[in-house]
Amino acid sequence: MTRSSFLAAAALLTLTSTAALAQGEGPVSYEEQLAQVENQLTYQAPIAGIENDYWFNYQTDLAEARKELTKDLRGASDAEDNRDAWEEYRAELADARGDYAKEMAEKGYPVGQVRVLGDTGR
Repeated sequence: MTRSSFLAAAALLTLTSTAALAQGEGPVSYEEQLAQVENQLTYQAPIAGIENDYWFNYQTDLAEARKELTKDLRGASDAEDNRDAWEEYRAELADARGDYAKEMAEKGYPVGQVRVLGDTGR
């Protein structure tokens, strides 16, 4: 994880936990917070605008992860089961995103990063 993405994730964790407490939902587990951050990192549009089998497989993976999360949360009998369900969901989202980006990069559509650098005095 790069420093900038870590800082963004940390800020989002703070915001989501504060928002949840403000709404009276009670404390949110650390695993659920991480899953929410990972959910924010999912691709909202295909890389390079290319809708191909990799994009549709990615969408299917996301849908399956959400379905399994719902099933696991329904079957959770305690806080540990709940945390395990969220951690599994987070891992599945991260794996799906990584696999999709890797496949697209292998096809010549690399995912780039944009960095804005401050004025260097030049």
